[in-house]
Amino acid sequence: GIIGFTKSIAHELGSRNVRCNAIAPGFVETDMTHYLQDGEGAKKFLEKIPLGRFGSAGEIADTTLFLASDMSSYITGQVISACGGLNI
Repeated sequence: GIIGFTKSIAHELGSRNVRCNAIAPGFVETDMTHYLQDGEGAKKFLEKIPLGRFGSAGEIADTTLFLASDMSSYITGQVISACGGLNI
């Protein structure tokens, strides 16, 4: 899948100074997911997120900007979880 592809591209193109990473977002608040954010199901889901909230599209964009910047120049072949800690 995407993770294997990311790692393969990072390995194959690293010698050309090409970095390849992936972002694995958690639940992100958008107009499309707004109806899922209310109710008992949402409450139970929020309890499982250590940060106690859903993410925003801006936070995912910030992660993308970081990976595209020189601040991440030594990062390649990684999957960055932007999920509020849901996967720990």
